[in-house]
Amino acid sequence: MSSSKPFYVRFEVPKELAEKAYEALRIARETGKIKKGTNETTKAVERGLAKLVLIAEDVDPPEIVAHLPLLCEEKKIPYVYVPSKKRLGEAAGIEVSAASACIIEPGEAKSLVDEIVSKVQELKVKAGVSSQ
Repeated sequence: MSSSKPFYVRFEVPKELAEKAYEALRIARETGKIKKGTNETTKAVERGLAKLVLIAEDVDPPEIVAHLPLLCEEKKIPYVYVPSKKRLGEAAGIEVSAASACIIEPGEAKSLVDEIVSKVQELKVKAGVSSQ
């Protein structure tokens, strides 16, 4: 089995962290505000509204989401990769897969989002892709 990630994946996200990201999106959906799908997510990032962006690693073609990490870096918005677009769609409360989604208002997921953001920052520093 090949573990090669698509070109837009700039750092490795441990499974536990990806699980927390799905959970944060689910909680934010119920108690805060989220956007789902790449168009809505891109707009939220461009407007500086997103608190955390989730990007699926199994998007085909990868060009659909390839702009998001760079846009997030530019806007200083944290982003995290999750392994499955199907589970991302489920966490976002939709019947179909979601290539990406974002949290606008974390609601009761605030402490979880803060934890994910600080872990992601550490991962990016290690991988040498930190925008800080």
